[in-house]
This record gives sequence, structure tokens and C-alpha cells, in this order.
Amino acid sequence: MKVNDRRKAIVNLLSASKDPVAGNELSKQFGVSRQIIVQDITVLKGLGYEIFSTHHGYVLQKSPLVERVFKLKHTTEQTEDVLNSIVDLGGTIIDEFVWHKVYGKISATLNIFSRLHVKQFLEGVRTGKSTELMNITGGYHYLTVRAESEEILDNIGLMLKTKNYIALGD
Repeated sequence: MKVNDRRKAIVNLLSASKDPVAGNELSKQFGVSRQIIVQDITVLKGLGYEIFSTHHGYVLQKSPLVERVFKLKHTTEQTEDVLNSIVDLGGTIIDEFVWHKVYGKISATLNIFSRLHVKQFLEGVRTGKSTELMNITGGYHYLTVRAESEEILDNIGLMLKTKNYIALGD
């Protein structure tokens, strides 16, 4: 994993965690030394992330990143293009959720921020390990996308609209 990808993954992990995440846990998860994690945290702090070190681990107080939820409708065959297009424009797909008429909101954490993650996700779906969440609601689903600026989210929204992936109605 490249340095920037690892740092992005650290931010995503800290953002998603309700509890402090120990440096040793990050070290094991990313296959690097504890010293590398300390360096990564220092760089992330320099980029504006409010990361605090506690005796239980690292906590992300407030992220400078922005998020937007996109309501989409597309086919299974188009999923790869949707995900790759979002990450290519600088977005991270945080989660996917659907509104089921009986069960209510059903969601899944994804944290997809690279083409490698898109490939791994699709392999999991295509090998029969699971099915795409959108399949239970006729293709309608929501993606929460995080990026470094509103401009990036605007570009992602424009791309999704241009490719006719934005859902226009129920």
C-alpha cells in the first residue's frame, strides 16, 4: 500500500471508529512499524486533521473532509464504472445504504478509496460471497462519499448525473 493510501485509510478508520484506535493495532493492520504510524499521524495533523493521542489510542475529533450522499440507480454491470469513477475523481465511498419498505434503513460500511479496493469489493460480490445491497431495492441505493473539498463532490455529482446514475425518482 502506498503512503498516501495508508494515510487515507488511517483517516477513514479513525473516522469510522467510536473508540480510540491503538497505534499497535494500526501498525498490525497496515503492516508497518509503530514509528511509521506515528509519522503518519504527525503528517495528518499537519494537514489539518484533529487527531489526539490518548492512553487508549488515537481519536479523530473533526475531519476537514466533506461528505455528501448520492441517491443512485444503476445496474450491477455498471457498479464497477460507478465506483471507479468516484475514486478516480478523489472520492472515498464511505458506505452504502438502502431504504427497505419493511426493514427500514440497511447499511454497509465500504471505505473504498482506490481502484484496488473497487476490485476487491467486486471480487467479493462476483464470487458469490455476497450480493450488492442495491439488489434488494430494485437498483436504488445511496452512497455516502467523502472528499477533500466541496468542489470534488460537485465534480463527482456532475459525473454521476452525466452518466445517468443519479436516481431521479422512487
